[in-house]
Amino acid sequence: MSRPAHVSSGPYAPPAPARELTALSADGARLHVEVHGPGNAPPVVLAHGWTCSTAFWAAQIRELSVDHRVIAYDQRGHGRSPASPACSADGLADDLEAVLEAVLGKGEKAVIVGHSMGGMTVMAAAERPGFRAHAAAVLLCSTGSSRLVAESTLVPIRAGRLRTWLTRRVLGARAPLGPVTPLALRILKYGTMGPGSAPHMVEACARIVHACPRKVRYAWSRVLDLLDLDHGVRQLTVPTAVLVGTADRLTPPVHAHQFAAALPDCLGVTELPGVGHMTPVEAPEQVSARIRELVTTYVQVKEGA
Repeated sequence: MSRPAHVSSGPYAPPAPARELTALSADGARLHVEVHGPGNAPPVVLAHGWTCSTAFWAAQIRELSVDHRVIAYDQRGHGRSPASPACSADGLADDLEAVLEAVLGKGEKAVIVGHSMGGMTVMAAAERPGFRAHAAAVLLCSTGSSRLVAESTLVPIRAGRLRTWLTRRVLGARAPLGPVTPLALRILKYGTMGPGSAPHMVEACARIVHACPRKVRYAWSRVLDLLDLDHGVRQLTVPTAVLVGTADRLTPPVHAHQFAAALPDCLGVTELPGVGHMTPVEAPEQVSARIRELVTTYVQVKEGA
C-alpha cells in the first residue's frame, strides 16, 4: 500500500522511516509498523487514536528519532493497516502485543505512549504478558477508560441523557467526511482542538482524520461507545504519566483524574492549558519532553549502544 498523502512539508509532514515491517496479530490482522532513528537507541512505542495514523506522531518522531528508536504503527483499519472485521478492545491489545514482539528484543523495555484510543489500547493490554515484558513506563495522552460518550462535552448542553444521545449520533455518524474544506477545518477544530490551535496544526489533523475510511471510523465508534477498561487501569502497574488538555471535549480532564486515581503507580496528571484533544499535535514540545523524561528515568540503554 502506498504512503498516504497527508501534509507534505513542515513539522507535521510524516518523516520517512528507517525501516518498515508488518506485524501479524493473533487473528492474522496485518499491522503496518515504522521504525525511526538509530537501531541501538532506547525504544519508544507510539499508539495513535481513533481515525488517525502514524502520521499523527510526525512531530514526536522528528524530535525523538535523533537519539531514540521510535516505533509507530497503524491501528487495524487505519493508515496502511488493512481493515479487519474484528474491532474490539481485546483486538487492540492483541495488536500492541504483536507490535512489541515484532520490534523489541527479548527482555527489551520501552516507553509506550498512547493517545486517545491508543491509550485505551495500553489499558486493554495491561495484563498481557507481552506488554508486561516490554513496558518500562507509559504515557497516556488525552484518553479515558469508560463513559466516553456520557462524559464528552462535544455537544454544548448540560450533561444527561439528551447530551449522551446527541453525542452518540455525532460520533457514530456513518456519513463520509468529504474533502478538507474551510468549513470542515472549523468543525474539526471545534470538536477536537483548542481554540488557539494554529491553522497548520488544524490542517494536519484534518488531513489525517479525513483519510480514515468511513466504515472503519463507524466500526470503531461503536467499540468506543461501549468501552469499559476500568479494570485494565488497575492492572497497569508500570510507572504511568498522564497528559490532558483543559479544552479537550472528547476526553475531558475528568477522565484523566478518574483513571489516574486508580493507577497503581501514577506519576501525576499534567493539564495543558487551552489545549484540546490532539495533544501530540497541539503541544508537541510538551509531549516529546515528557517522553524523554520517562525514557531517561526508566529505560536502560543496552551496553555498547
